[in-house]
Amino acid sequence: MNLVRLLLIGFTVLFSGCAHYTTPGGSVSLNDLAEKDINEIMSTKPMANFPVNLAVARIQASGYQSHRQSSFGHGRYSIVTVREVESEGDFQRILKLEGIAGIAPVNRLFLPTKLDSIKALRLAAARLKTDILMIYTFDTSFHVGKQSFMPLSLISLGFMNDKEVSVTTTATAAFFDVRTEYLHGISEATAKQRSRASVWSSESVVDDLRIRTEKKAFQGLLTEIEATWKGINTVQQQIEISLTGTDMKAD
Repeated sequence: MNLVRLLLIGFTVLFSGCAHYTTPGGSVSLNDLAEKDINEIMSTKPMANFPVNLAVARIQASGYQSHRQSSFGHGRYSIVTVREVESEGDFQRILKLEGIAGIAPVNRLFLPTKLDSIKALRLAAARLKTDILMIYTFDTSFHVGKQSFMPLSLISLGFMNDKEVSVTTTATAAFFDVRTEYLHGISEATAKQRSRASVWSSESVVDDLRIRTEKKAFQGLLTEIEATWKGINTVQQQIEISLTGTDMKAD
């Protein structure tokens, strides 16, 4: 019996001294946030006036946490207001796109704590006097060998030998008309980074790999956003030409 107790104490000390890393919270399915049914969505028309002011918000699953920050709000999603992956230069890149006059981040001061639909974000965007709402989210997963870890899983760093580890991030963005909830377009990009478990000596080292992967995914997303927005702006120009032609015929 004493031997068993000694073994239990030994294992407790061993595991308590091992570094751990908690994987970040999950992403949000952007399609699930619309509060209208299919018929309403199909009949909705855009009302944004180009060039537009763009509201921007990063959203994650309710209760989202990473190694360095947590999110605001609860319900079907939460909002991340601190930029640890995105830079000011990234948003300046979006601002340079034809048809965008300005960019404004969605502030938590304009949001309720209960976030159940996209309407809360649209109302916040309306208060910012913007026309289109761009929301984006990161879906980041961790793999050690053949084992995968779900969001908010605990990884013991000292017991993985020298297995290959990888972090994969898919970044997704959607553009909604602030006035009508019309979906203008969706962009998506995925990035993956690999390492060896032997270098995972601390939480910070693991999180650095996570941040590098999310940054790479966001850079890829920016390229896709540029392509998506070009299509959105082209459609708007065609609409304006059509309306102008109709007016001229009427005269």
